Amino acid sequence: MTSTLGSLVRSFFEDHLTVQKGLRPASVRSYADALRLFLGFVCADARRPITKLAIQDLTCQRVVSFLAHLEKARGNHIRTRNQRLAAMQTFFEYAATRIPEMLDTCQRVASIPIKRTPPPETYFLEPEEVSAILRRLPCRGRHAVRDRTLFLFLYNTGARAQEVADLRVGDLELDTQPRVRLHGKGDKWRSCPLWSETVNLLRMLIAEQPESPGQPVFCSRPGAGLTRFGIYKIVRRHARDFDVPGTRQRRVTPHLFRHTAAVHLLEAGVEINVIRGWLGHVDLQTTNRYAELSLRAKENALRACEPTFSSSAALHHRRVWKDDASLLAWLSSL
Repeated sequence: MTSTLGSLVRSFFEDHLTVQKGLRPASVRSYADALRLFLGFVCADARRPITKLAIQDLTCQRVVSFLAHLEKARGNHIRTRNQRLAAMQTFFEYAATRIPEMLDTCQRVASIPIKRTPPPETYFLEPEEVSAILRRLPCRGRHAVRDRTLFLFLYNTGARAQEVADLRVGDLELDTQPRVRLHGKGDKWRSCPLWSETVNLLRMLIAEQPESPGQPVFCSRPGAGLTRFGIYKIVRRHARDFDVPGTRQRRVTPHLFRHTAAVHLLEAGVEINVIRGWLGHVDLQTTNRYAELSLRAKENALRACEPTFSSSAALHHRRVWKDDASLLAWLSSL
């Protein structure tokens, strides 16, 4: 084998993930975490330092044992186990293209099944709950405008925390037809319209900062943009004592506003494909799950389908499935 383990790992991250697949830094870090844990497990199992590991030490059995270690020793959820497995399968698939002698091992790793798990329970806020949180935000203070803008922006756009952290002044159009361009997963861009109140707060926030298209919109200090962890802390700090009714207390996080925006758009009658584009979902099935969350949406659909039993309505709504002789004959022939 001409490639060493070090060169294989290096080219996987620097060329395959970054250049060939074009993954964003957050995704690359997720792969790095998975591979770091796996290599550490292999070192312990082989009883050798990482500098002494060879490519032959990366066996399918060790991948299987590593996955069991994640669940039993580390107490990881099945979804985390599946995410690590997906990263391992991507790495071994790449290894097979570089080292043909590993093809058999790589095929065995590719055949390791993903464990089935129920989808995570999804919560959302009612409109009055969103209003209650916004009313509790401070009106004065060093970061009062920033934090109020952040909360309203999250609810307005349904943006992910990382998308908000990556937002730059040049991505905003606040004049005619106000909107924002968000850089989402898979290096994809999308546009979302903005409410007038969101626009007013964004203008106030930008006025406090140096004017530059590359300037982060939400900053921890002048010139330093908030990270997604910083955004999470701000939301949790202001909503720490907010008790959301339900079967169990729901933690108010940036992603909860994303779910809330999706459900409220659905309840407002926005078409599901528009919501998919609004949130940046690749798969429509991801968006369709919000239709299962809203009781009001179900009630509206039920009322729309409810038959009318008045005599005047009966004249206009002919019961085709009973009166159409050709249809009845076709059904009888089945």
